[in-house]
Amino acid sequence: MFTGLVEAVGVVTMCRLEGTGARLRLETPLADQLAPGDSLAVNGVCLTAVHGPRGHVDADLGPETLRVTTLGRLATGRLVNLERPLKADGRLGGHFVLGHVDGVGRIENVRDDGEARWLTVSFPSALAAYLIPKGSIAVDGISLTIARLHQDRFDVQIVPFTLEHTNLKDIRVPDPVNLECDMVGKYVVRAVEVAGLVTEPARPAGVSS
Repeated sequence: MFTGLVEAVGVVTMCRLEGTGARLRLETPLADQLAPGDSLAVNGVCLTAVHGPRGHVDADLGPETLRVTTLGRLATGRLVNLERPLKADGRLGGHFVLGHVDGVGRIENVRDDGEARWLTVSFPSALAAYLIPKGSIAVDGISLTIARLHQDRFDVQIVPFTLEHTNLKDIRVPDPVNLECDMVGKYVVRAVEVAGLVTEPARPAGVSS
């Protein structure tokens, strides 16, 4: 379980295909604090840490992770958001994030607003029922609030601190990003589906075209 509050930004030093999977290597100040087998969220994807060279951590990417996330596309030198799991006595400053990516979105627009920055992110149609205006969304593992929601995209505003301490300072159009919808919303939609209360795809209130 994670919170979507990024602890550190790592740098990709290797992403090498191995059979049907891949081996990812990251340079990070968290490396010395991770033991083999520890969980680590990398751009919002829960991975298992493996010892790498000094100052680095390795992780194996399975075929499913390569298929449903952006991690297999990471080039050497790219910045990634890192977060260790929430401690039982820790503060929940973001929202509940599982590290299980629901889909890959795409940066459609980046625009400055004073010292802040707006991002417009498109999302797969299958995620529409799980998104609501002012609701939570994890974008590359960062807990953000949906400011405006449209049929196939949403807007989020990034404050200066988040820009400085995450990989969003280097984000560009049309970069892909990992998306994880709010856990509570997913359970609600599933319960409604099982109960047979919905006969057509749901459209959250407040969605503009």
